[in-house]
Order: sequence, then structure tokens, then C-alpha cells
Amino acid sequence: MIRILFVCHGNICRSPMAEYVMKKLVKDAGQERRFEIASAATSREEIGNPVYPPAQRELAKHGISCRGHAARQMTPADYDYYDYLVAMEPYNLRNMRRITDDPDGKMRLLLSFIGSDEGIDDPWYTGRFAEVYGQIEAGCRGMLEELGVRSQE
Repeated sequence: MIRILFVCHGNICRSPMAEYVMKKLVKDAGQERRFEIASAATSREEIGNPVYPPAQRELAKHGISCRGHAARQMTPADYDYYDYLVAMEPYNLRNMRRITDDPDGKMRLLLSFIGSDEGIDDPWYTGRFAEVYGQIEAGCRGMLEELGVRSQE
């Protein structure tokens, strides 16, 4: 079982988008049983809240539901449980390292899976949900490729 935790600031835009995009890609590849995928925040400010409505709408455009999501904060126990803790931007990585150390090198940026050291801008501020979706999908596909999972497309 490969366990992946996507992390952003509030767990209402980018990290849940990544969670549900990755779940769809894994399902489409027929690999659901090999993965456990979740998301979390580095902050406490959105705990319990659903995915932000514009992010929900962007996911829905691609046939992806995020029903039932409730924002939660990353904990030190997540480090031991998950194999990969994937941040949306460098700011998230810094805050993740305030929650727990990274002795095993499990923390990295999503776009690093496609050879980029760039972060994904927060669409809460930019309003660019379609652009963020594209970046997230590319990063998730790169991660799956690195893990040896081939798309069924």
C-alpha cells in the first residue's frame, strides 16, 4: 500500500484538489487497492470546512466529486503513517517542517515530480482554479509515473 498525503495551507483548495485528482487517476489506472490518498492543512483556520466552492466547481468540470471532504490539520503522526507528504508550495513545506521533522525525506513539492522546483499558487487569492487544476493533474501524473503506474488512457 502506498500512502500519500497532499498538504496546503487550509486544505480547502489545492490539497483536496490534488487528493481527488489523484484518486481519479489511480482509479482510472485500475490501481485503487494499491493506494491510500488523503489531504491536510498546515493551519487550523479551515478545520472542518468543505472544499472551497470554486475548487469544487473546477473538479466537477472534470467529473470529480469531493463530497464529504472536511479540512483537517496535518499532525506529527501523519509523518509516520504516510509514505509521501506532498506540499503545494515551498511555504507549505516550511510549515510542514514546523509540525514534524523530515528525517526520511518524505516531504517534497508536487511539481518536483515533473522536474520543477516551483510552487502552485493559491487559487484562493489568484482565482485561477483551472490553471491550478492543470498543474495539479500534471504533478499527480508525474508522481504516478515515478511510482511506475501507467495511465489507462
